[in-house]
Amino acid sequence: MITKRIIPCLDVKDGRVVKGVNFLGLNDVSDPVKLAQYYSESGADELVFYDITASAEGRSLFTDILTRVAETIFIPLTVGGGINGVDDFDRVLKCGADKVSVNSGAIRNPSIIKEAAKRYGDQCVVLSVDCKRVNGQFRVFAKGGREDTGLDALDWIRRGVENGAGEIVLNSIDTDGVKQGFDLEMLSAVCDIVSVPVIASGGAGGVQDFITLFREIPKVDAGLAASIFHFGEVSIPDLKQSLFEAGITVRR
Repeated sequence: MITKRIIPCLDVKDGRVVKGVNFLGLNDVSDPVKLAQYYSESGADELVFYDITASAEGRSLFTDILTRVAETIFIPLTVGGGINGVDDFDRVLKCGADKVSVNSGAIRNPSIIKEAAKRYGDQCVVLSVDCKRVNGQFRVFAKGGREDTGLDALDWIRRGVENGAGEIVLNSIDTDGVKQGFDLEMLSAVCDIVSVPVIASGGAGGVQDFITLFREIPKVDAGLAASIFHFGEVSIPDLKQSLFEAGITVRR
């Protein structure tokens, strides 16, 4: 059985980790370097770092903080925010990232996925999709969930994988920060159409939500969360122990 990954997420704005609900109402949490080090030492399998306002503000990702985070941790690091071209991939990878997550930049320029996969390999290209239900359809949103693109999320994800995306992060705006569980319906629909790893993001409220996720949708490779880890509601060692006891394979 494939080992399931537990991934904390740092949403960074103005040099600080923040967290909101449904992508809104952002509150200050912590210093990203200190928090990254804590997660690295606590047994996180990977870390995701998003500069969440880079795309909306039309600027490049802050590389100084990213470099400090990369120097501090000893686990794989995925980085996103303001990735608009292959040059941005190069810049972020040189700062110490292992994988690069592209979202709004790929919506504006879909060829970035194919170009980056060709240059750096599929395993380096992560397609992050902010998804919300609109009139019964899974719709892709851009600019940190601020803009409805009109794109059907399943079509978009299928195209992204065909173009070389080696991993999908599915961010459910509907369940983000609500802590009522992952969006199993949305995740199941995505897992049915792709063969690359899928990371579930949005909705984790406790240990049981991870157990339910991996039991209900065995194809999901990882669970990503922010606030429950940031605020000490769930510790990663305790979560992994509970998953292990539930018969779910995790790295310990």
